[in-house]
Amino acid sequence: MRIYHNCAWESFQNFVRIVRKTTRGIGIRAGKYNYSMTKLTPKIILEGTRLTFKTDIAFALNEHPRIVGPRKYKYHSPLISGEWCAFTNVPWGRGLINFEPQEEVLAIETYETWARLFELQRYYSWIIDRFHLSTRMYQLMTYNKDYDFRWLEERLLPLNFRLVLLTRSADSFTAARAERLKVSGNPSQYNDLKVFIEEQRVIRGLFDDSILTKVEFDVSDNNIASIVERIADWMESTGGLYMTD
Repeated sequence: MRIYHNCAWESFQNFVRIVRKTTRGIGIRAGKYNYSMTKLTPKIILEGTRLTFKTDIAFALNEHPRIVGPRKYKYHSPLISGEWCAFTNVPWGRGLINFEPQEEVLAIETYETWARLFELQRYYSWIIDRFHLSTRMYQLMTYNKDYDFRWLEERLLPLNFRLVLLTRSADSFTAARAERLKVSGNPSQYNDLKVFIEEQRVIRGLFDDSILTKVEFDVSDNNIASIVERIADWMESTGGLYMTD
């Protein structure tokens, strides 16, 4: 037994020497964090009416090396959506955006929960596909009630959340609809394009009121790859990729 223990100890010592040798000079030390690398912590809220490719762009951003870093394998970076119909037990039901008046308390508590989670997980990336502006737009147009989310933006601002509004020209909605109908499981929602044009007008006004660092991009050319690169350029040039504290 004594011989076995001595051999095991010598093997362990050799392993430690190898680790120290191979990590020397590249900013890594055994038992310590690698502080020589800057951590990417982008937080992006994508807003806009339907047919502006928000979801496609969200997924592309969540895998883009300039946004979340180079990847050699799939990784579970968080991508969340205000469109989740989690308030009802039916497909295409109600959720954080299209809740009914009796569900107001539930909706506000959900926003408070998200805000607290972001604060607790501040040193991480978050991509959000529709959020509070979509809620304000829907509730204003459907129930003529405008929810004040200034408290939410005041909590998101220190976390370096960025707001990206995706819009398109009125005459480009038709081609976008044709493309979406190829894959949509609920095609009837795209029957009246005038609704989308009016939604875009309303959400633009709400976007103007936001206190978050923000930018608007036109997606009329349907070039998702180009928009993703432009968002990455903007995030990089405005300090949106990192936390400073």
